[in-house]
Formats: sequence, structure tokens, C-alpha cells
Amino acid sequence: MGKKLVSDLIVDYLERRDVKYVFGLCGHTVIGMLDALSRSKKVKYISNRHEAVASTAADGYARLTHKASVVMCHLGPGLTNVLTGVANAAFDSIPMVVIAGDVPSYYYGKHPHQEVNMHGDATQYRILEPVVKRAWRIDDPEALPDILDKAFRLAESGRPGPVLIDMPMDMFSREVEEAIWARTYRDSSFTYRPALDPDVAKQIAKELVEAKNPLLHAGGGILLAQASEELAALAEFLDMPVSRTLMGQGCLPDTHPLMIGQTGFWGTNFTHGFTNKADVILGLGTRFAEADSSSWYQGVTFSPDTTTFLQIDIDPAEIGRNYPVKIGAIADLKIALKQILAEVKAICPNGKQNPELRKAVQEAKAAFKALNQPLADDDRFPMTPQRILRDVKAVIPEDACIFTDVGWNKNGVAQQFDITVPGSIHHSSGLATMGFGASAVLGGKLAAPDRICLTLTGDGGFGVNPTCMATAVEQGIACTWVVMNNSAFGTIAGLENASYQTKFGTVFHTPDGESYSPCWADVAKAYGVEAIRVSSAAEFKPALEKAMQANKEGRPFLVEAPMENIAVPTPGCWNINDIYRPSEFVSEGKLVKCENGRWLPPSHGDSHKPK
Repeated sequence: MGKKLVSDLIVDYLERRDVKYVFGLCGHTVIGMLDALSRSKKVKYISNRHEAVASTAADGYARLTHKASVVMCHLGPGLTNVLTGVANAAFDSIPMVVIAGDVPSYYYGKHPHQEVNMHGDATQYRILEPVVKRAWRIDDPEALPDILDKAFRLAESGRPGPVLIDMPMDMFSREVEEAIWARTYRDSSFTYRPALDPDVAKQIAKELVEAKNPLLHAGGGILLAQASEELAALAEFLDMPVSRTLMGQGCLPDTHPLMIGQTGFWGTNFTHGFTNKADVILGLGTRFAEADSSSWYQGVTFSPDTTTFLQIDIDPAEIGRNYPVKIGAIADLKIALKQILAEVKAICPNGKQNPELRKAVQEAKAAFKALNQPLADDDRFPMTPQRILRDVKAVIPEDACIFTDVGWNKNGVAQQFDITVPGSIHHSSGLATMGFGASAVLGGKLAAPDRICLTLTGDGGFGVNPTCMATAVEQGIACTWVVMNNSAFGTIAGLENASYQTKFGTVFHTPDGESYSPCWADVAKAYGVEAIRVSSAAEFKPALEKAMQANKEGRPFLVEAPMENIAVPTPGCWNINDIYRPSEFVSEGKLVKCENGRWLPPSHGDSHKPK
């Protein structure tokens, strides 16, 4: 073996890890890496017009592959721009390896072009430190093989997330002995995940079997662990209800007879009737976050004074974070659920039947659909969001990959749009990033080229970074954008109007007060994307059918639907409402008074006050 350029050795390493794409944006610090990528026959470089598009597309890719995606960016504004997409991946536990160019190693502290050194020499990599699991700066090119192995292993193991490798630009152009990369041929590229302690599996099984009203509460961790089949098997053997978080949508089909629905602010009273009355709840891959738990108000979504909580998560930091647990365990959920079911069968070999539960779930779902059906069938224009969802459901295949954005197209979709194929819908939850869906769908389509991939996005979210369309055209990514255009940051407009009787700063208008919105279909055409802006509700479904045909033929498409800003029903509670509109039961944003020691859920769509 002789010497090779570090950039060529990095590309060779990525090829051996079966990395198919590097998402990025050029800069003078990474052209050495671009040169090496240009010669690769196995790794394709996906050039973007903004680093946030690159990192968000990489996020979407990793959500479908369950493997670390790779992002490359420049220093300075490259790092600040890439930050949002990396943070979004971190908050939603998505594996990612970021390779960032840096100033030359021999110029540290001299303030070369774009160096950040206010708190230390060449410290720009620290911009990402709060949102990555680990940040390495390569000061010695011979350390790179070890660091690459560590980086991918850390990104994909435990709670997945992004990591950063900061590369001074001269390091790409160094020549090193190829022999020092020998370890990367021997190091395994897969890390096995932990199982439950067998005694703990028995304890959890015993708690579930002996409980009068047990419940499984599933979060996004179920989908990250690809444990939907195991979740269904346990629930069906004991005929237990399953509730889910927003990120848990699709963990079981929303049509499953034991899936009682979403909890929290955008949950349903029917779901809360079960989660409140459960004597034992097994939390699976969820931190019992604020929106999913109605700001932790006693008796709205959960009743910790009367419920015993058990919790399994891959991340020890999440155990007992928001509710005290009787049993907390660290394990891979796919393995853990198999173990628990085996122990349940040993205790209760015949399982249990609960036909009354299944009947109640069926009736409640039918009633909820009936409640929204008039809006779903409404021909008014601008369209109702329910009508848009009805027609989308009618046109797309069941296994289509859907990426939502922020606002109605996420909250309303999670509440009212049935997902039947696990892992087919993807939300931005932890960071709730506007612009997520429009860029993430690019990576989703690259990961699943044989499936329909579309995003449901508002005009506010889509307008954050429409350069994603340039990437789709340049790279031949045949996805669909459905822009639900209400000429506003609609969810915030509704919140502000309800709290202060004004929509200041939330709706789009010209200086003379006229409603304003770019015609996103015309913008799409300027980018080279086929597009239709519908002018009636009846035109939407045929337009979407044209989009599906274009996608099958390898072309991206945009459908724009002017939409009425109708609020999503909010049967749960969210503390921000009580900060803005405090009642006699709330002081300084905290619940201080309630009836009989319990905050009572409001009726469907009511404001948050006890009955």
C-alpha cells in the first residue's frame, strides 16, 4: 500500500459503508472533497441551493433508511445555515454524519477568511455542539479512520442523532499511508442493541396481566426501532388499548381495532378517557412530551396520581423525565416487546379478549369521522383542509411516504388522516421546523425511489426555502409538493386572534391591507417544475392525479390549493393558552385550582376550562 489523498480515502470509506448519497453545498473549504466525490461510481453528490435544504433532505433520507445520512457543508454561513436541519434531526432522533470544511489548520487564530474565533481559535465547529452527539475536529489526518468509525457508530446507536466531523480544508489534500485505514476494513458497521433484563421483562409482563385497565402508550421510538409488528402482537394478545403520540403516528395503523388514537392537545376526548383511567401505562419510546401530555395537567391526558407508569426507552435520560415510573428500563423496543410477550404468554397462556373495547373504539372512530365529514365533503373555495385531506387520501397509494410541515398540515393530519402503513408518515416534532416537509421529501424520494413521496405543507412553511425545487429538478427527484395556501402563518394567526383579537404579524398582506400570497405554482414553473394552482375544490383531485402520473414518469410536481384557515380541534390542553388567556383555575401559567382535585377535559373544540 502507498499514500493516497485523504479526500479519496474518505470517499472510499463511504462507499464501503454503502453510503449512496452525500447532501451538501459547496464552499472553498470542501472543493477537495468535491473533487474526490466527482470520481466516485457509488456515491452521488446531491447539490443544494441552501444548507438547510441539504441537512433536511438528509434527515428525510435517514428516516426511511434507518441509517446515518451524510451532509457536507462549508464553514461560517455554511455551518449556521446547516444548523436548523441538524437540530431538527437531533430533536427527532435521526442519525446523521455532518462533514464540515474549516479554515486551514496552520492559520488558526490569524482570522483567515470566515474563521469564527471570538471565544477561541478556529472554534466555528462549536456552533453545532449543542445539537450533535459529538463534535470532532481533525487536527491530525491519521486520526481520521478511528474518528469515522466512531462517528457512524455513535450516530446510529443508542438514541440516534447527528454527529459532526470538522475538517480543516488542508486535511482533505494531505496524503497519508493507506495502511492506517486498515482498521476500517475490520471494524463492524453495525452495533447490536440491548435487550431487557429477563427479570424486568417478567415484572413488566406481570404488571400488564394483573392490571384492570392496562394501556400501551407508543411514541416515535417504536418506529425508530421498527417494532410495529411486536407492538401489535403484544396489544392483540392481551386485547389492550394503544394510544400514541404525534411522532408515534403509524406505529400501528390508525384503523387498527386497538388503536384508540393520539393523545394531548390535538388528541381526542375518547383517547383521554382511556389514558386517564388506565391503572398501568407502559410508555414505549416516548418522553411524555408537553403537547402529547396536555402540558402535564393532572387528569386531562394522564392521571399520575392514580396511574402506575412503566417506561422503556433506548435513552436513559428519558426514563422518568416527566412522570415517576415504577419500572424504568433501557432497551431496544423491538427486542423488549418480544421478551415481554413471551413472559405474558407464560403467565397468561390463553391471552385475553375485550370485545367491548374493540366495539367502543370502532364506534368512537366512526363518530369522529362523522363529525368532520361535512367539512371533508364541502365544495367551498378556498378549500377546507378536511376536503384537501379527503382527496389526498383518495388519490395516493396506502404506502405513499408523506412528509408534513408545521401547522394544520401536521396537527390536523396527525389527528384526522388515517395512516395504515408503519413508517409512511414523517413529522417534525421536537423542533417543529417550518420548511421541514418541502425539503425532507427530497431525501425521502431518494431513499424510496419506487414509492410515491409527497409533502403536505402550508404556504408559510413552503416559503421558508423554495429552493428545494431547484434540487428536485437538477437531481431528477420526482416528488410532489401539496401547498395548502391560507396566506398566513395560520396556526399562530388563530392563536393570536383568540388571545388578543388581532392577527398582527401572522397574515400576509400588501401595504394597503390586501391579502397577499405568491402564486407558488408560477414560482414552481419558473424553477422548471410542473405545477397547477386550483381555482375550485373540484379541480384539486384531478390536479393531484396529474401529479401522481408525473411522479411515476420521473418528474416533480407542485399542486397549490388555496385553503380556508379552519382551526384544528383541540380537546386537550396546552399551557400557552393559559398564559395568554388565564382563567380562575390558572395563575401565572400554572394550574392552581380545579374541581375535586382533577382538571376536567373540555368538550370537543372548547376553550380550556373545567366544566
